[in-house]
Amino acid sequence: MTMNVDSASLTWVLISAVLVWIMIPGIGLFYSGMTKRKSALSLLWLSLMTTAVTSFQWFLIGYSLSFSQSGSRFIGNFAHIISINVLNESTFGTANIPHIVFYIFQLMFAITAAAIAIGATSERGRIWPTIVFVFLWSTFVYNFVAYWTWSINGWANVLGALDHAGGVPVHITAGTSALVYSLVLGKRQPVTRIEQNRPHNINSIFIGTALSWFGWFGFNSGSGLVISSRAALVCVVTNLAACAGGFTWCMLDYFLFKPKYKFTLFGFCMGSMAGLVCITPGSGYVSIPVSLIFGISGSTCVYFGRQIKIFFKIDDPLDIFAQHAIGGFVGCLLTGIFAQKYIPAIDQVNITGGWLDGNWMQIVYQLILASTGFVWSFVITLIILLIMNKIPGLTLRTSIDGEIQGIDYDQFNEYTNDYIEFQRDLYVTVPKPLFMNNLITVATVIRQNRTQNDRN
Repeated sequence: MTMNVDSASLTWVLISAVLVWIMIPGIGLFYSGMTKRKSALSLLWLSLMTTAVTSFQWFLIGYSLSFSQSGSRFIGNFAHIISINVLNESTFGTANIPHIVFYIFQLMFAITAAAIAIGATSERGRIWPTIVFVFLWSTFVYNFVAYWTWSINGWANVLGALDHAGGVPVHITAGTSALVYSLVLGKRQPVTRIEQNRPHNINSIFIGTALSWFGWFGFNSGSGLVISSRAALVCVVTNLAACAGGFTWCMLDYFLFKPKYKFTLFGFCMGSMAGLVCITPGSGYVSIPVSLIFGISGSTCVYFGRQIKIFFKIDDPLDIFAQHAIGGFVGCLLTGIFAQKYIPAIDQVNITGGWLDGNWMQIVYQLILASTGFVWSFVITLIILLIMNKIPGLTLRTSIDGEIQGIDYDQFNEYTNDYIEFQRDLYVTVPKPLFMNNLITVATVIRQNRTQNDRN
């Protein structure tokens, strides 16, 4: 099929797809740094394996279910099964780009959502069931919600709900599903005297944040599918929201956290990610000053929203639910307030605007979409996991001994740090009580030396 192609927009969307891909190892590094060192490799590996599994699912049925233009209000059909009919066809919307460009760009979103969700397996989840879960979750959770939100026939899109770049399909679905996964897996084993439930590598968290922030420009700005001044505006509000989020989190830590009056790099990374999540649904609809509200509100709500897991006694080790589900929900609602129709009009996209434009019903539409995304993700993920956990070979959680030794030892033949392998060998060859006593003695000596050095 011959068509006139907008070469500039085609190039920008392809560049944006590459930028979004950078976020995937960024998420792996971010999660890997937050977990214990003896399970850090598993999250790096899963970020790449998720890419492979989701890409296959997208090729097979995922894209067709999410974006076939002849589907129902609820889900797409198989018009593009095994990726047929995606070459040399123009995509929907105002962008005049080949269908296959839109195909690869949206694939990156599907991978990102799955990579976020599987962080819930940290330190206690078996790897093979996680791989199976990624395929099933992409099919029955992500594809459905993406279709509702972005397909021309999706019920939420027809209703008038706004989500520029994935506040609901990516963040609310992934964050909610991570909460369910954590609930089904149960709590981690209590830490020993020589371990702590704290991030083991802040450097990895920093690099993961930097890669994610960098990729987020393509994530949000590329979603307009057109290179224009609006694309530049989206980059501006994305960056400003991230900055506001990081600053807000640090101020909260500085004045509220014990000990007071201390800054942390980890806090800035968490806050900036919260700001990025929150601005995602509204990035193509809000003005520059408003992005500060998104960053501050998102960071504050995520900061205090972490208490939910404590209230319900759910072990969400990486705070995925707070970061993505709560951040995405807040951003979706704020979009209903601050969306203005003059901004998407730059790209010839017509909306009725939000509360600022006198359309108070937009908040209702946003609430319906966000709530439905939350409920669907929670229920379907719970069903998937409960069924899988009953199937021989797909038991979700590793053994107690495997968890104590670490997922890297239990599930892999590699380690992020070579001394972990030495520790493993020592653990295997030396009787366990003697091994633990020796480690505790070493830890005590190190602690005493540090105390003496501090006094000196």
